Amino acid sequence: MLPVETALDRLHAALDGFGPVGTEDISLLEAAGRVLAAPIVARYTQPPQAVSAMDGWAVRSQDFGATPLSLQIVAEIAAGHPWDGTLKAGEAARIFTGAPLPTGADTVVIQENADRDGETVRLLSLPPPGKNVRAAGLDFRAGDTVAQADARLTGRRIGVIAAAGHPWVTVRRRPRVAILATGDEVRRPGDPLAPGQIVSSNSYALAALIRSFGGDPIVLPIAPDTLAGIADAAEKARGCDLLLTTGGASVGDHDLVREGLGAAGLEVDFWKIAMRPGKPLIFGRFRDVPFLGLPGNPVSSVVGALLFVKPVIERLLGLPRQDLVPVLMPLAVDLKENDDRQDYVRARRVEGGVAPLPVQDSAMMSALADADGLLVRPPFDPARRVGEKMPVILFPQGSLPA
Repeated sequence: MLPVETALDRLHAALDGFGPVGTEDISLLEAAGRVLAAPIVARYTQPPQAVSAMDGWAVRSQDFGATPLSLQIVAEIAAGHPWDGTLKAGEAARIFTGAPLPTGADTVVIQENADRDGETVRLLSLPPPGKNVRAAGLDFRAGDTVAQADARLTGRRIGVIAAAGHPWVTVRRRPRVAILATGDEVRRPGDPLAPGQIVSSNSYALAALIRSFGGDPIVLPIAPDTLAGIADAAEKARGCDLLLTTGGASVGDHDLVREGLGAAGLEVDFWKIAMRPGKPLIFGRFRDVPFLGLPGNPVSSVVGALLFVKPVIERLLGLPRQDLVPVLMPLAVDLKENDDRQDYVRARRVEGGVAPLPVQDSAMMSALADADGLLVRPPFDPARRVGEKMPVILFPQGSLPA
């Protein structure tokens, strides 16, 4: 069995021969979570000229002397309504946040530090020269690169792209991921169940995860447990960027994915990983696209997707390698020693830290749905005591980063 880290290294080495996928132009309003395919250069300077950062009074710092200081009011300037005059000695202009600073002014006195009396204003406190003014180009200047290619678009990055004057962006198209569930016993949700049959949740969980990773899931019809049936079903994956199977990856008489797809062009890179859940995971190439064969147990399928499907989609999008980063959390309970497999333990946050869920069966989707993350235990990890810190892969609380 391959260690998890070795399997991930081999996966990334193999992915050097794939992608990235092509590009498309989309509205910036639809760009959250997408990956830029080209850098964004600012069309404008932001702000285009010096503006007030506060409501107050635009003044000339060379007029400053002892306070209080009285100045003649000659204008009122609001955002979007510049004044074309020039501020002269002994003059002030009422100004509001975001309004262009008039020629001659270099400082803004906030309104709390001034008293107005008719057509004059009395300054009660004098700030340093340049205070409360946003200089032209403080944020960026026309021609500056405000977003690099191969970066995922967050709300923050979309904001700066919009400010730079771009309503459209060129992004990587979503990689098309074909999901092929196998098994005579599985049926789609809502289908009638005969004796011995169960509802298949894997395709639906995987489709949701693939969308969150940035891919476009395509759920294929369930394939029967026959070599010909599996090979025929895989033909429907033509045109996709990744073929993903679930079920049929183990060593039983009815686990036929490797043999069934082998005759149709599957080349296996590695199979069986020293991890729990998810040991019988397959990675390779199916014709001209990457292939991942996930186990049929639902929890194994989801954990395998987090560890191995996510990096494949990210590489197809042109993103650099970015392995899941656990956080260290104190144990709220004692743990026995671990065996020879890396264990991804479904766990919850509790008072005092983190604790495994009482049942870890890889078929229990309800336990996975209730978990806050995966507590990671390396192979042969010794017994642990309450309070010791352990790595935990926390599940995100939202679908997209900020």
